[in-house]
Amino acid sequence: MGDRLKVAVIGGGSSYTPELIEGFINNYATFPVTEIVLVDIPEGLRKLSIVGELALRMVAKSGLPIEVKLTLDRRSALEGADYVSTQMRVGLLEARGWDESIPLKYGMIGQETTGPGGMMKGLRTIPVLLDICRDMEELCPEAWLLNFTNPAGMVTEAIHKHSNIRSIGLCNSPIAAYKWLSSLYSVPIDRIHCEFVGLNHLHWINHITVDGEPKLPELLGNRDGYSAKNVPQYDWNSSLLHALGAIPSYYLKYFYLHREILAEQQAAALKGETRAETVKRLENELFEIYSNPELSEKPKQLEQRGGAYYSEAAVRLMNSLHNDSGDIQTLNVPNQGILDFLPDDACIEVNCRVTKQGPIPQPVTAVPSSVKGLIHAVKTYEQLTIEAAITGDKEVALLALAHHPLVPSANDAERMLDEMLEKNKAYLSLFF
Repeated sequence: MGDRLKVAVIGGGSSYTPELIEGFINNYATFPVTEIVLVDIPEGLRKLSIVGELALRMVAKSGLPIEVKLTLDRRSALEGADYVSTQMRVGLLEARGWDESIPLKYGMIGQETTGPGGMMKGLRTIPVLLDICRDMEELCPEAWLLNFTNPAGMVTEAIHKHSNIRSIGLCNSPIAAYKWLSSLYSVPIDRIHCEFVGLNHLHWINHITVDGEPKLPELLGNRDGYSAKNVPQYDWNSSLLHALGAIPSYYLKYFYLHREILAEQQAAALKGETRAETVKRLENELFEIYSNPELSEKPKQLEQRGGAYYSEAAVRLMNSLHNDSGDIQTLNVPNQGILDFLPDDACIEVNCRVTKQGPIPQPVTAVPSSVKGLIHAVKTYEQLTIEAAITGDKEVALLALAHHPLVPSANDAERMLDEMLEKNKAYLSLFF
């Protein structure tokens, strides 16, 4: 350890990696990383090689003394690491396609982090991440695990409950909200304050100030709101926003505009246009661009991916932990009494003060009373999904689905679950 600062990136062959490398280069003065190890699985070797070569060119161009290593050996990557970042996708984009398409056959939303698809992604991901945690307990027990892997809140909660590793969940939605407000008001992000409350992909912004001036009332009339490339662009119902008195995460369109989005998804599926297919196309284009030996910076096209700014959030968090900076970031952490209607060990997404000891969740000024029931219902589904992922118990998985607000029938859910488990058999040995 000493003066060396080692970061291991699990899923190093991800298309997001150039953004991460750019972040390390730009923040070198305050976060002087000496070794970055990009690790992937054998199926990801081609992408790891392409993105790794680009990372090497970017570091060479910067002239900084950062060593970039590429490996398929996870244990050597983890050994002595100070920070471990996960940006992986168990089952690759093929499994994402199943998450999005199978629920539609049963009249349910097909989305990889919300509802039945989110559950399958959780079931595939949690055992693998806990396996990584077991390696970390042996090889780098003091390291911080920064988890971006979706469903981030659920996965982070599983790590807190079933391992000793210090882990924080991150999402790019909060930083995207700040970027939206920054461009809307033409002010730098550090002059904006937002209070987030809820769960990962199920949060509301219930307080916004710019230079200390409250802006939420006028923003509730702005029906565009902030959205993402990977969520359909419906206008919000303005009466709903005024009644809520808060700006919902764009993922809440699946709940508040359920029928419209389901119809849109079904129409897209008939044309063979799932989000997984779109992402596959974007990824292929990106890796084509990354392959250019002349390229030595992050290309603009990366921002077309739904996860733009992930890496900015990651490097900012590492920097703040490393420097004990005490700044406020929106993170996924155990509740610890912040939301009095949820258990203390439930992971929530709220503003935290980041210290060397870890993030300290900040009290929320208010939770819109109308959203408590929805948060509680989705948290029940998440906790049951974690239990199913750990035990391989199909009845618990069905119970999780039956408690999700987007699942209208336990009978349909059971048939869908059978089909989805069978499809994912290769990744779900506990169930078989």
